[in-house]
Amino acid sequence: METSTLIGMILAIVGLLGGMVFKGVPFSALANPAAIFIILIGTAGAVMNAFPGKDAAKIGKLFKNVFTKTKTPYTNEEIINLLTDFAQLARKEGLLALEKQIKEVNDPFLQRGLAMITMGQNSEVIEDTLAEDLEAMEARHQANASVFTQAGTYAPTLGVLGAVIGLIAALANMADQEALGHAISAAFIATVYGIFTGYVLWHPFANKLKRKSKEEALNKRIIIEGILLINEGMAPNIIKEKMLSFISVGERAKSFADFET
Repeated sequence: METSTLIGMILAIVGLLGGMVFKGVPFSALANPAAIFIILIGTAGAVMNAFPGKDAAKIGKLFKNVFTKTKTPYTNEEIINLLTDFAQLARKEGLLALEKQIKEVNDPFLQRGLAMITMGQNSEVIEDTLAEDLEAMEARHQANASVFTQAGTYAPTLGVLGAVIGLIAALANMADQEALGHAISAAFIATVYGIFTGYVLWHPFANKLKRKSKEEALNKRIIIEGILLINEGMAPNIIKEKMLSFISVGERAKSFADFET
């Protein structure tokens, strides 16, 4: 469970409700079916108009990704240690010795890199192949995040549309001034929902997916670096230090106590 998402949503709701209390706005004002209908259904419709069906169909999976932690077969630290071990093995027994390790590795990306080494591919071919794989992954992730980005763009505008519709209904009967005031107040609830969902939910969700993508991409970049250095016959300690440059000094100190920055 990605607790930061849950905590963020709770804080956002508490902030909205707390602001209503301080402003003297009753919670019952939020119980506006018309506003909820316009924002939720309208945003869903706009997103479906903006994306092919196969992209819109991923929305359930995207929500799951927002609320679950990014899982890679190995952490960055584990990748560094694993590739360092592979470098030592290759140094002692030759690159073909890595063939036995391929089936024991749980990461398909790493398996692919090791297989290319044992097939005798040169570093340029290996780098191009793995980089293309990485770029394709980043493109998919960017497309997924853009679903939430677009939803965050549409929702506030639909909120304004909902307010206009509410005002039209309110001004249609101006005889009762007290009722008119309540109707105008209710008309702006759609704007509240639009801004809240757009800038507190959809845009932040898109940003979280982008951040998760960067973390996964970093993991793969470390693999690419290690694979290329092993293929070039670099010394294991140098390979480790080069891979360590991908992670922060704090992470190095925490995970590699014997590494001196």
